[in-house]
Amino acid sequence: MIIRLAEKGDEASIAKVHVDSWKTTYKGIIDDSYLESLSYENRKKMWETAIEAGYEKGCLFVAEVDGDIVGFASAGTERTKKYEVDGELFAIYILQSCQKKGIGKALFSKVREFIIEKGNKSMLVWVLADNPSRSFYLSLHPEEIDTEQIQIGDQTYEEVAYAWKFFGE
Repeated sequence: MIIRLAEKGDEASIAKVHVDSWKTTYKGIIDDSYLESLSYENRKKMWETAIEAGYEKGCLFVAEVDGDIVGFASAGTERTKKYEVDGELFAIYILQSCQKKGIGKALFSKVREFIIEKGNKSMLVWVLADNPSRSFYLSLHPEEIDTEQIQIGDQTYEEVAYAWKFFGE
């Protein structure tokens, strides 16, 4: 397994992981019509823009196994400024066939290093309350700091915010 910063040319593979992992992770949780509407092309454009933006304030790491991108994580400055947290893990997704093999922890570790290197002392992540991978985040010993309702498609879902403090590191 190799964890590295995403580079130009990775967009299609990241988009595939993004769409496919949403369809497997959120099946039976998020409305099927919304999941079916997800597009590789739209996600590819999104990740193209992220890679072009560079890594001064945010990051996009990919996990490769045997030369194929099987997961990714993105992070940067906490977006809302509502919490005493300065970094945010925006997304971490891994193909279902590659989960529970240490890839998520390796990606999280790289993001954590990046967040600390940028002078941040803490990080949060928002996780759907019904996300079956929520136990992954709990295994990393966060503090639960908030819950809120979010809109995805035509439905409302509960999200939980977890935070980690990195003081003294």
